[in-house]
Amino acid sequence: MQFFREFAQTFSPNIKNDVLSGLTVALALVPEAVAFAFVAGVHPLVGLYAAFMVGLVTACIGGRPGMISGAAGALAVVMVSLVAEAERDFGDGMGVQYLFAAVILMGIIQISAGALRLGKFIRLVPYPVMLGFVNGLAIVIFLAQLPQLQVSTPEGKWGWLHGEWFSGAELGIMLGLIALTMFITINLPKLTKAVPSALAGILVASMLTFGLDLDTKTVGDLASIAGGLPPIAVPNVPFTLDTLMFILPYSAIFAAIGLIESLLTVTVIDEMTNSRGRGNKECVAQGTANIITGFIGGMGGCAMIGQSMINVSSGGRGRLSGIAAALFLLSFILFASPLIEQIPIAALVGVMFMVVIGTFEWASFRMIGKVPKHDMFVLVLVTVVTVLTDLAIAVIIGVIVSALVFAWQAAKRINALSQLQPDGAKLYKVYGPLFFGSVTSFRDLFDIDNDPQRVLIDFADSRVMDHSALEAIDTLAERYSEAGKELHLLHLSEECRKLLKKAGNQCDVNVIEDPNYKVAVDELA
Repeated sequence: MQFFREFAQTFSPNIKNDVLSGLTVALALVPEAVAFAFVAGVHPLVGLYAAFMVGLVTACIGGRPGMISGAAGALAVVMVSLVAEAERDFGDGMGVQYLFAAVILMGIIQISAGALRLGKFIRLVPYPVMLGFVNGLAIVIFLAQLPQLQVSTPEGKWGWLHGEWFSGAELGIMLGLIALTMFITINLPKLTKAVPSALAGILVASMLTFGLDLDTKTVGDLASIAGGLPPIAVPNVPFTLDTLMFILPYSAIFAAIGLIESLLTVTVIDEMTNSRGRGNKECVAQGTANIITGFIGGMGGCAMIGQSMINVSSGGRGRLSGIAAALFLLSFILFASPLIEQIPIAALVGVMFMVVIGTFEWASFRMIGKVPKHDMFVLVLVTVVTVLTDLAIAVIIGVIVSALVFAWQAAKRINALSQLQPDGAKLYKVYGPLFFGSVTSFRDLFDIDNDPQRVLIDFADSRVMDHSALEAIDTLAERYSEAGKELHLLHLSEECRKLLKKAGNQCDVNVIEDPNYKVAVDELA
């Protein structure tokens, strides 16, 4: 009952907006799903079935109503390696079967991540990494549209660089339809919001193309989208340990990419709608969707920021928008393929160009000179790596660089004030965090040879963060002991006292209730 109550509450009060925005999203999903299937080296219906099932399941049980999921380019560029290797090692036609098996395992890993509540770790992604993620994906979405303006495009991520571009009247028609779609998308909301402007732009461009019999590239020129209901079948692979070891590395990569993109998209949509999604629930939903997709002949998927932006900007807020998009997409495959195949590609490119404009954080240019240089470096780094490689690598690199910068900055903040006491003892008052990055600077603060017979170190304004810090204190205590001098450690937490090895026996450790904190260690002593 709780599930159905929550499910009903996440339906938007404006059903019309959800349905119409779902239709707009479904139209934009068709060429993207087909294109990503080509990238992965599988039949277009494999991409369309994935877009339908992943979108439907995540819309029903996901943690972010209004977010759209489906066959994603970030996964497709990695899947092509699995398909090619399986074709080479196991024979023609086996690549897609091993892909289905890998997608099922990917879903199991994602459900496990949700069950272990690993979704919360998305909080560790710094804001500059988020900006770099958004900007990088905007550029990737833009570059993905360029092959649609070409007569032929060589295979590969950068194939459009060597493609043959349309020219003359055909190029003029395409650019005109793109401009018309963008013009309607921008200006229609100023007149009325009864119909999503992106949908209106697609319809007007389509009617103009059909009415004037314009010679331009259409959805049908990519591939036929006609098909039946998704078949239910177990992947035709041997159920052996060798099969598991073959697909496991790919499945782990798929799962990581899918969860990172989905959880970051959740955060982006949260900010746009001033609401909060549930990351762990989304992990489980993504995993469930991919398991089912693997059994119906789909290539798997994750959240799609471009389509999510279309949905939200078109008024889609509730679960119904994602459900409508998935059902419309299935109806296209079953009943309306001849009609959908007549839609000009230029109209859909125009919609995606509007997504690029809305997705890119133009305010990041105004941040130049106003934020720390290392933050701008991380932002640019993540953007570039996202474009050149893939999202997962970019985010991981961004988080690592941000963490190293933070550690470096924090390490420089440790210092100590020293003063002689009336009884001749010397007091060191330590300031700043003591952790692996600052232990060298911490040891350099003390003059063991010239210090008096009795030394006090006060940690009231410091914090012992990890095992490296404990080892540094232990080493310092041992050195004072070897010099024949008394060492007194003041204001350490109770846990610090328990974990100290040498210092506990060789000096006086004074513990008070404040500070009261835990220390990150890899062993207990």
